[in-house]
Amino acid sequence: MYPPRSVSVLMSGSGVIVEGDSVTLNCMSDSNPPAEISWIKGGTVVGSGRIYNISKISSDDSGEYKCKSINEHGEKYSDTVTLNVMYPPRNVSVLINGSGVIVEGDSVTLNCISDSNPPALNFSWFKENEPSAVGSGQSFSALQSGRFYCQAHNQHGSQRSDAVTVSVKGSLVIYISIGVICGAAVIIMMLIW
Repeated sequence: MYPPRSVSVLMSGSGVIVEGDSVTLNCMSDSNPPAEISWIKGGTVVGSGRIYNISKISSDDSGEYKCKSINEHGEKYSDTVTLNVMYPPRNVSVLINGSGVIVEGDSVTLNCISDSNPPALNFSWFKENEPSAVGSGQSFSALQSGRFYCQAHNQHGSQRSDAVTVSVKGSLVIYISIGVICGAAVIIMMLIW
């Protein structure tokens, strides 16, 4: 009779795990009498038995796993196995640097934000109702009015954001507005005097 020894985890597949895959972890243990097996993710027990199967794996299943082998003579843990679940971009959105209202001749910077594993490195920018991309890169400078959206890509897929509105105000309107305000201020000052 002896306690568990030579405890290890074998994982099915190539090691590259994409969201939606099935993953099987197998706990190998040598003991007499045969040991009871439990599975731990982080510090939480998530299963029991020699085989731990995750069907349709998601990013929430990412983390470090190990098995514990125990009989009446002792217990032993395996080394940890890391599951790093890859997934395409999601929660893609556009952040506007400023109000989105710009004066003619200026620009507004739009930033494309996404959640993906591995991180998205390719970004395309589109203006609604235009067939081809108007820019690339995580940041884009909009010089004209319109509704713009971005599309984030990694090797597992892509997703587009909702569109945001950029408005360009003519500089003439701005100058007229400033002139009216200044003129009104002068008239008010004269009336006070």
